[in-house]
Amino acid sequence: MSRTAVEPSRSASSIIAETTTGYHILKIDGYSLTKGTPTGDYLKSHPFTLGGHQWVIRYYPNGSTSEVKDYISIFLNLDETIASSVKAGYQFRFEDKVGEQPLTLEEVRSFKSNSWGYTKFIQREELEKSRHLKGDCFMVRCDIVVVNDFCAVEETAVDAPPRFVSVPPSSLHQHLGDLLLSEKGADVVFDVGGQTFSAHRCVLAARSPVFSAELFGTMKESDTAGVICVDDMEAQVFKALLCFVYTDSLPKTKKTEEDENEEKEEEEQGQQDEDEEDVMAQHLLVAADRYNLERLKLICEEKLCRYIDVETVATILTLAEQHHCDGLKKACLNFLNTPANLRAVMATDGFKHLSRSCPAVMEELIAMLIT
Repeated sequence: MSRTAVEPSRSASSIIAETTTGYHILKIDGYSLTKGTPTGDYLKSHPFTLGGHQWVIRYYPNGSTSEVKDYISIFLNLDETIASSVKAGYQFRFEDKVGEQPLTLEEVRSFKSNSWGYTKFIQREELEKSRHLKGDCFMVRCDIVVVNDFCAVEETAVDAPPRFVSVPPSSLHQHLGDLLLSEKGADVVFDVGGQTFSAHRCVLAARSPVFSAELFGTMKESDTAGVICVDDMEAQVFKALLCFVYTDSLPKTKKTEEDENEEKEEEEQGQQDEDEEDVMAQHLLVAADRYNLERLKLICEEKLCRYIDVETVATILTLAEQHHCDGLKKACLNFLNTPANLRAVMATDGFKHLSRSCPAVMEELIAMLIT
């Protein structure tokens, strides 16, 4: 009796790196003055955050060792103390060469207490004759790819039969967003700061346990046709909250269009936009905590990590402590772990408010300084 041949099953998968990509530009303004720095000594960039970690660039005007004293050395350094290492790829190049040469990252390195970079970035004599040095200044760009994690995804096998049907990505969020805008079938109205918003009870209840309790549970409004007043929240914040509830994303920020030739005005407008986004993220975090929207809360935390500086850290840390934002709190404490940053922050009004409103945080700061 002959046996029927059985076709072997086929499958395939890929291991994909989840990464965060960005870059930092370091400007050496007054190059000739830095040449007095002894060989082996370095000057540091301002700390910057990428991939949830704080970094600095170390610039050695006269080389990192005596063997390369005629060269400029430059290194990327992880500016924090962590238990495990951080894996990242990097490339240093002159800012005026960006676009002329392809981005070719160095192999992924493990950063912990060490630095990685170029001991012979460029010979000083060569730099001084090059077009990179203009008006005693030059700029170096460091591109970085931080490897956050690896994950396996299913792939179509190489010898798999052809696919005749292509399934488009989900458009549910677009349809729900249109439903919010059209107000079709809306059965609840909110009054926020004198502005009204129509919405759908079932959508709100499905997304937020707090909305569910207010609209269908023991906290249900006695008059289902009435208007629900939302106190202590700005209208634009509630609008952004509704957008997230329906689409799982935040509305795009609208930046004022400026004349391209008015460079100074553009810079001022850019700073104003950043300040507004910072304040919006703070208010939205409070709203997310109020309605138990955990993912929105984490999105706001991640955004606020990018706005931590001397002027904002005390306010952001107070917010993190009051709303139990562990990641954001760690980012603030990491920033304050630098003595120069802490001294500058202690002179601000925000630090005085932090001292009064969050005594437990002050105890943590003191313990951190002692250790």
